[in-house]
Amino acid sequence: MINKFQFDIRLIFATLNGKVSAAIYQQLQKNFTKNGIPITPDGWTILIYLWEKDGVKQQDLCDATFKDKPSMTRLLDSMEEQHLVVRISQKKDRRTNLIYLTKTGRDLEVPIRKITEETLTEALKGVNSDDLMICQEVMKQIFRNTTGRNDL
Repeated sequence: MINKFQFDIRLIFATLNGKVSAAIYQQLQKNFTKNGIPITPDGWTILIYLWEKDGVKQQDLCDATFKDKPSMTRLLDSMEEQHLVVRISQKKDRRTNLIYLTKTGRDLEVPIRKITEETLTEALKGVNSDDLMICQEVMKQIFRNTTGRNDL
């Protein structure tokens, strides 16, 4: 079967091994640090989720971020030490924790969103809005094709 697509193998390789996301991750971490924000981009993904829907199961965070349970536990341990989140076990099932933002975690929303927007604006310099929309739709389709999920 002949492939109908013309691939730039270097671009495919860079995408598959995460070079683009790693570069944005590193820049975001640099900008958080420069602005005195004590979180990692992984912590940021948790905060974004909780800013939208506070009081969720730890498993929901794992599913949303594609992190395994041990990684999520370590991340939440760190975020609890920073007083950004708190885990509260459910009375009906003490094995299930609900994760809530603390006041500190809520108060970081405005400055973190500003830093994130600046970082993404910097990363997308020279990319026009039409190309960005196409890229987003393509990435969503690739996600659906590879995961069967439509929650990106």
